[in-house]
Amino acid sequence: MTSLRRFAVLQLLLLWQGGFLFYTSVVVPLGSKLNGATGQGALTARVTDWLNLFGVVALVLLALDTAFASDPNRRRTACRWWTWFVAFVCQYLLFFVHICLDDFMDDARRRVVVREAFYPAHRVYLWVSTVQWLAGLLLAWWSVRAWRAEDRA
Repeated sequence: MTSLRRFAVLQLLLLWQGGFLFYTSVVVPLGSKLNGATGQGALTARVTDWLNLFGVVALVLLALDTAFASDPNRRRTACRWWTWFVAFVCQYLLFFVHICLDDFMDDARRRVVVREAFYPAHRVYLWVSTVQWLAGLLLAWWSVRAWRAEDRA
C-alpha cells in the first residue's frame, strides 16, 4: 500500500507541478505568438480550471501521505505540513482570484471586458501561482526525503 500511495502522490505531483511548469514556460509563449494575447487568454481561462482541479486532488493525496507516513524526523514532517499549508492557502486564493478574473471576462471567457480590474488581479494570480509552485517543489523535496527515511527505518 505504501508503494501505491507514493506512486499516486508522485503522478499527481508530476501532473500538477509539471503541467504548470510546461504550460507557463512553453504553451503560454507559443500560444501568445500563434494566437495573440486574446486567444491565449481564452485558452488559459480553461486550462487553469484543470490545473486548479489537479492541485486540489494532489493536495488531498499529499495530506494523506504526510499523515500516514512514518517518517522518524519530526522536523521534516513539520516542514511537509507547513509547505502543504502554504500550497493549500495558495490554492484557496487561486480559486477566489480565478472567479474574479472570470467575472472580468465576457460570458464565453474569450476576452477581457473589465480591463482596469483584470490586469492587477491577473498579476496577483501569477504571483500566488508562483508561490504555490515553489511550495510544491519544497513539498516534493521533503516528501522524497521522508520516503527515504521511512524506508531506512
